[in-house]
Amino acid sequence: MFTGIIEEVGIVKSISPNGSGSTFTFSASKVLDDIETGSSISVNGCCLTAISFGKNWWTTDAVPETMNRTTLGLLHEGDSVNLERPLQTSGRFGGHIVQGHIDGTTTIQSIDLQDDESYRFAFELKPEWEQYVCHKGSIAIDGISLTVAAVSSGLFEVAVIPHTWSATNLGQKIAGGSVNIEVDILAKYVERQLSANKLTNLEVE
Repeated sequence: MFTGIIEEVGIVKSISPNGSGSTFTFSASKVLDDIETGSSISVNGCCLTAISFGKNWWTTDAVPETMNRTTLGLLHEGDSVNLERPLQTSGRFGGHIVQGHIDGTTTIQSIDLQDDESYRFAFELKPEWEQYVCHKGSIAIDGISLTVAAVSSGLFEVAVIPHTWSATNLGQKIAGGSVNIEVDILAKYVERQLSANKLTNLEVE
């Protein structure tokens, strides 16, 4: 489990075919402090497994399902990626529950600089996510824990403070680009419970 508080921005060093998937090598420093073979690391919100590592790099494999469901298949050498290690039980819970299980990708509709030097991002809101996205709710964009600032027909917006802009890869995004989305797992559990209760009530009737 992750929190969506990005620890560092890494760089894609290489991408090579591996059967029907791909092997990625990323540069990193902080997330390598306690790495072991088999460690989980979030890359742009995708939970991936370290299969090898060195002083300033680590390698992982991505299967076709991951490549197709996320933006990993769009990465090129030299691209920046958000990196985060799983939450330790003794750590602070600074963001929200992020599983590293991407729900899909969406498109950046606009990026606007605000008077207070923050940025306002607008994203496409696909119909299958509408019930999980609400004003002031949590959402993970490329693994970053963000708060939904507004929701309208087919769109949702987030406000990005200058620190998040500079400490993640958001500063390199452009309108029309794609990002990974993970909706709030708590919203999914609530929906599931309400659906189960509805079925139970129908059976009783």
